[in-house]
Amino acid sequence: MKIYDLSPEINEDMVVYRNKPQNKPKIKVIRTIKENVANESIFELYAHTGSHIDAPYHFLYNGITIEKLSLDKFMGKCIVLDFSKIKDSIKKSNLENIKIEKNIIVLLKTKNKPVRTFDYKFTYLEKGGAEYLVSKKIKAVGLDSLSIERNQPDYNTHKILLKNNIPIFEGLDLGKIKQGKYLFYGFPLKIKADGSPIRAVLIKP
Repeated sequence: MKIYDLSPEINEDMVVYRNKPQNKPKIKVIRTIKENVANESIFELYAHTGSHIDAPYHFLYNGITIEKLSLDKFMGKCIVLDFSKIKDSIKKSNLENIKIEKNIIVLLKTKNKPVRTFDYKFTYLEKGGAEYLVSKKIKAVGLDSLSIERNQPDYNTHKILLKNNIPIFEGLDLGKIKQGKYLFYGFPLKIKADGSPIRAVLIKP
């Protein structure tokens, strides 16, 4: 069995969405062994940091928050699709010739190595592609960018997926992952919020 870690390290210098300073993690040691009996830290963490998941509440006024999603949404059979040669958007036409099973987690690989700064021209899932995945009754979808869409003013891709109770995994490190079938695990914190960081792994039996 091979386990692949898909989560980048959370640190104060990591890449964050649109390079916004307010999105950077803050990690502070508040007590040390030298001064006390243990090292203790406090974190300030944007919900959509690194590898994370979007709950329906992220874009839907009456959408449910993370802690209300069924645990089975965060694990199960998975297919990784390599679209690293596509430089703009993943459309329905890119997906419809691929066999996508019902109730599977679909991960979209768009690059072969992690970026060192935020890429404003990242490859995204176009709304027609999102509608197609909904029609296939998938369990969840994810990709290696910090958002699943850009240049869509109404945030159609997010809304199409989330209103159909399909959570979105973003910020995954798929650089060393080959196209194929795996088992996926990516559990969030049990927190009443629009999103949560996750520790995501793929397992190849």
